[in-house]
Amino acid sequence: MSDHAVLHVKGRVLLGPDEVRDEVWAVDGRITYDRPSFAEDVTTVRGWALPGLVDAHCHVGLDAHGPVDAETSEKQALTDRDAGTLLIRDAGSPADTRWIDDREDLPKIIRAGRHIARTRRYIRNYAHEIEPGDLVAHVAREARRGDGWVKLVGDWIDRDAGDLTACWPRAEAEAAIAEAHRLGARVTAHCFAEDSLRDLVEAGIDCVEHATGLTDDTIPLFAARGVAIVPTLVNIATFPRLAAGGEEKFPRWSDHMRRLYERRYDTVRGAYDAGIPVFVGTDAGGSLAHGLVAAEVAELVKAGIPPLDALSATTWGARAWLGRPALEEGAPADLVVYDEDPRADVRVLAAPRRVIVEGRVIG
Repeated sequence: MSDHAVLHVKGRVLLGPDEVRDEVWAVDGRITYDRPSFAEDVTTVRGWALPGLVDAHCHVGLDAHGPVDAETSEKQALTDRDAGTLLIRDAGSPADTRWIDDREDLPKIIRAGRHIARTRRYIRNYAHEIEPGDLVAHVAREARRGDGWVKLVGDWIDRDAGDLTACWPRAEAEAAIAEAHRLGARVTAHCFAEDSLRDLVEAGIDCVEHATGLTDDTIPLFAARGVAIVPTLVNIATFPRLAAGGEEKFPRWSDHMRRLYERRYDTVRGAYDAGIPVFVGTDAGGSLAHGLVAAEVAELVKAGIPPLDALSATTWGARAWLGRPALEEGAPADLVVYDEDPRADVRVLAAPRRVIVEGRVIG
């Protein structure tokens, strides 16, 4: 688009759960509610428009074996973009993806730096693997490198125990989280099991990824502290396959993973009913494909979250949580346009009609 090109989005523009406009405009890549007085070139897009979708747990620059090259990272980001994801919280990656910030056609990324895990207690080539005495220093390092987030690995399989166990002593976790907060960063943690949750929440953590280990005992604690969860249900769907692969060597772990899987929907609905903030994340980029944001929203609805709240978990609510604008006046014109109302059926999200990045119609 030229410098004076104008985009006109007409139909039903969903500014919030209960706020709808018939049209908005994009001038110089920014949203305006007022028809511009000048327009050398006007492009009109019609349909149901939402803010660009949010994937709050996504790994650009990572595959099942570790960091990937820029070409592969670009393909991952393009796949997410074409599915309507225009804001990503990259929940841990060893790859340097800062070059993406200079690309006007790719999603915007909020980075959590590199995962921080216990020695030999995570996926090879993913994380800083350290012992508890080094946790504060590494959290400080990643807080400075990231975009306001740090990612811990809160639990993982302990080969000696043959099951999931917590990775960090309470005192070290509390000191590390306090250091991140001092540096202006929030902290999240990968947690599958039950045992790591209470210590991390009482230590001041801001968010937990997966959170399959939530119980009637810890759900009220999360709700009281306002700790968010990102359930990644499309990833939890892989638990039976993982359990089958580890059955012979780690039968206790396999049985535990199956039980966590079987109660996954009840866990998420229990968290939602208690008032725990729930957001959409796919965990794309490890062994999972990119572009699954619509499938994750559908999974939240299947778990019992009302469709409008599941939609907010990838749009207005998610953007507010991450400190990024939706479609207010002056915001970046990042929108996804659909043929039908996604509030009536979230499955509409799987088929974007148009993707618009900074006022430019990409697809």
